[in-house]
Amino acid sequence: MDYIYVYLIFSKTGTWLSRALNVFSDTKYVHASISFDDSFNKMYSFGRTNPSNPFSGGFVEENLFDGVYKNNPSSECIIYKVKITNKQYNLLLSEIQSFQNEKERYRYNFLGLFGILVNRPIKRKDYYFCSQFVSEVLMKSEIYYTHKTPELVKTSDLFSLDNKELIYEGLITNIL
Repeated sequence: MDYIYVYLIFSKTGTWLSRALNVFSDTKYVHASISFDDSFNKMYSFGRTNPSNPFSGGFVEENLFDGVYKNNPSSECIIYKVKITNKQYNLLLSEIQSFQNEKERYRYNFLGLFGILVNRPIKRKDYYFCSQFVSEVLMKSEIYYTHKTPELVKTSDLFSLDNKELIYEGLITNIL
């Protein structure tokens, strides 16, 4: 059986939201993204649609070396590669493409972050936060299994994913 790798990128940017989430989190990496290649020039998540406006959130295509990351040179990350099957890859690609095709309809689920704090899922149609999005597409692609609903998945929960291999941890500026 052939295997393919996808990449999970967890980061700490130092933005005000990142710092606020870090106060209530059990990990220093509070942002989650997914990428299909190890250049990290195209990663998918929910975050700032405008890097200079913290309230403009939605589905984003991120670049580890631009935008919020470039604006915050002390940004840190931890990157895992995850071995998946061709079937899982195709399911994941389809899930991501459906978000891409209608990205203007999606918004950032700020309210959902409070749901995590009180352990009550807040599901809102077309609203996601980063770990909710990453966990949902991984679940629908048969890559990640958990008893939690995506609305309660934190970035630290995603560390329990099977078949992952650590490939980098440190400052983003040191990757190049």
